[in-house]
Amino acid sequence: MTRYHEVYAAWKSDPEEFWAKAAQDITWYKLWDKVFDPYMGEYGRWFAGSECNTAYNCLDRHVEAGNGDRAAIIYDSPVTDTKQTITYDEMLHKVATFAQVLADRGITKGDRVIVYMPMVPEAAIAMLACARIGAIHSVVFGGFAAAELATRIDDCSPKAIVAASCGIEPGRIVEYKPLLDQAIELAEHKPETCVILQREQAIASMIDGRDVDWAAAVAGTEAEGRKAPCVPVAGTDPLYILYTSGTTGQPKGVVRDNAGHMVSLKWSMPNIYGIEPGEVFWAASDVGWVVGHSYIVYAPLLHGATSILYEGKPVGTPDPGAFWRVISEHKVVSLFTAPTAFRAIKKDDAEGAYIGKYDISHLRSLFLAGERADTDTIQWAEQKLKVPVIDHWWQTETGWPIASNPLGLGRMPVKYGSPTVPMPGYDMQVLDENAKPVAPGETGTLAIKLPLPPAALPTLWQAPERFRSSYLTELPGYYTTSDAGYMDEDGYVYVMQRTDDVINVAGHRLSTGQMEEIVAGHRDVAECAVIGVEDDLKGQLPVGYVVLNAGVNREDGEVEKELVQLVRTEIGPVAAFKNVLTVKRLPKTRSGKILRGTMRAIADARDWKMPATIDDPAILDEITDAMKARDMIKGS
Repeated sequence: MTRYHEVYAAWKSDPEEFWAKAAQDITWYKLWDKVFDPYMGEYGRWFAGSECNTAYNCLDRHVEAGNGDRAAIIYDSPVTDTKQTITYDEMLHKVATFAQVLADRGITKGDRVIVYMPMVPEAAIAMLACARIGAIHSVVFGGFAAAELATRIDDCSPKAIVAASCGIEPGRIVEYKPLLDQAIELAEHKPETCVILQREQAIASMIDGRDVDWAAAVAGTEAEGRKAPCVPVAGTDPLYILYTSGTTGQPKGVVRDNAGHMVSLKWSMPNIYGIEPGEVFWAASDVGWVVGHSYIVYAPLLHGATSILYEGKPVGTPDPGAFWRVISEHKVVSLFTAPTAFRAIKKDDAEGAYIGKYDISHLRSLFLAGERADTDTIQWAEQKLKVPVIDHWWQTETGWPIASNPLGLGRMPVKYGSPTVPMPGYDMQVLDENAKPVAPGETGTLAIKLPLPPAALPTLWQAPERFRSSYLTELPGYYTTSDAGYMDEDGYVYVMQRTDDVINVAGHRLSTGQMEEIVAGHRDVAECAVIGVEDDLKGQLPVGYVVLNAGVNREDGEVEKELVQLVRTEIGPVAAFKNVLTVKRLPKTRSGKILRGTMRAIADARDWKMPATIDDPAILDEITDAMKARDMIKGS
């Protein structure tokens, strides 16, 4: 039995009472004047007039409650052969000490601090240290291109940057400090201080008067016994700025406030993810993404759970059993990752042989998000892991799930292809271009009736007009997700594709997402992407790119013909699906999102820019060469 319908109805009948009750799980310096003030900001603000501190709620209150010996962070790094468990008590000491290091450099409430770090505990420590003193952090992927980092420096004008000397990828060291120095040189704004975590794999050169050695600064502060206290901030003050992935030109800085963020994330841990305090939760993401913010650092610690911080890959560090080793060794009860990670594992170990080498009996659930979760991947995971596999859907802008199968409220029947139902806080509607609701089963724009729930972005950093034009203007009274989809008669949501992934083939509007679903269902296909390329006759034509499972002993052309026939059978000749290209790898961001837009630009022979978040730039050369070999670039 599920309590979902009862809980959702309770929220809908009285949203303010619902969130006020959820807010009782947070410790406040001052309670709110209004649970929701509709006259603040662009569409209203949650917990107006309140005062709180996020770091206090993540650390101090658990220690004060006698849980200081509980593990807060487990750092597992196969690329450095390092494992470290940090208790809540130890984490509090590290965060309060580093917060004092920042305070000694003049960082105060409201100042911005860029965090440019790999997946090491110091990344979470830096984030929480900023929160402790009321500074606003902006995490930028370690190894991010200098020009892209420079645009973020100019947009949020940080007083300090916290960085590591390097990051470690399988088989290579990525030096961060030269990129950081170049970015500061390019930027108009110059930070006053850079705190550098020196890693032994690449010691960075330091600039006198600006650069501070992390270890030396912390050691000196510890020797003096000085720790920064928590600074009360307004609940509506920003906790962080996170720039949306893949931005070019002027970046789009999503703002997250303190109060609403804590309330929603704390509520989500037991109710959506089914996690109890003290249990081990693993979001296999990166702190540079919203998942890393929400479910590596903040939500688990707000809830008093233990969070895994993993510096490695699903395969290759060292093999397709990497995830199962971590789950076994650390007794993980729930894993949250991108479907792409499972496609990579399935590609290298289709039979799941590595799973049997480890005891993963503690694992209760797998959550997938970030990319389309095709039915084949979900069913493979269900069969091999024998736990509920839950596809759920959310965005950088929302900060927590829009739609999910709420495990903690009681699992609902699974409908493959759907992330299940809207969560409390989200009044989901499917609208046509005139902002009118469409019938169940009809496709339209997925939109959320205002106001957005707590934790969702209240604005963009110093760009309220851009916030309105990007999200609120197209469908007045609604936040537009820029995703197309539909809802069925049971209220299940189906996310078909980004609205710009609908292609026009000879006047027919077709979904590349639907084609991908069909292609991914072929037994020999590990992963795929379907994009629309320009065509002089039909306007656009779909082209499929596929990676085959390891061990497939068939001619590429044979599989490609079968895929063309599959799409033709399922959708019909109208799809004009005639071109499939087998490739070794697909270009992806570090979080596993396939770079379809860049592939489209290459195929259309348009100018394109190296995506700042790309995992391995060499893949784009591979794809380009493969396209040229088959005359699949326009004009070639």
